[in-house]
Amino acid sequence: MAPEREVRERAATGATAATRSRIRLDQPQPPRRRLLPEYDPEAFGRLSERIARFLGTGRFIVGMTVVVILWVVWNVSAPRDLRFDTYPFIFLTLMLSLQASYAAPLILLAQNRQDDRDRVNLEQDRKQNERSIADTEYLTREIAALRVGLGEVATRDWIRSEIEDLVKDVEERHGGGRVVFPAERPRGRDVDDR
Repeated sequence: MAPEREVRERAATGATAATRSRIRLDQPQPPRRRLLPEYDPEAFGRLSERIARFLGTGRFIVGMTVVVILWVVWNVSAPRDLRFDTYPFIFLTLMLSLQASYAAPLILLAQNRQDDRDRVNLEQDRKQNERSIADTEYLTREIAALRVGLGEVATRDWIRSEIEDLVKDVEERHGGGRVVFPAERPRGRDVDDR
């Protein structure tokens, strides 16, 4: 009875064997199993930067020097059965080489991340400089246009000198006497006001 109902449901929804086996592109795929563990590259990068910063401090150098001195003193002056690294200090050399082999790539990774940040900052600075130059050029053109425009504007001194010249011309025409201006026209509409 159940298989018949399943066939009827498929027929009602239009689901066929071809549509059921197709991959749905509108839905995310289920996560695949991975053999290697996943890690966050940003978190690893931040950790490497912290380690590189610590390796570049005086505290690390002093601490490393103290450890090496204690190591050598212990393996030279301790009783023979308590020594763990005899005179050529092969184990100490191995430990220092191991520390250096991990420190060098971590420092390089930190430097690469810093280079990437510097590159982004330089690009932003370059774009900001381009905008500043464009703004400066625009303002320079505007100031030049204002200067040209102001050259054509009548200033107070120019108007004063023109009025003085006109007064002199009028005085010369009327024989140096007092100039009497015609009476004002009556207020109201003039024929010329149209």
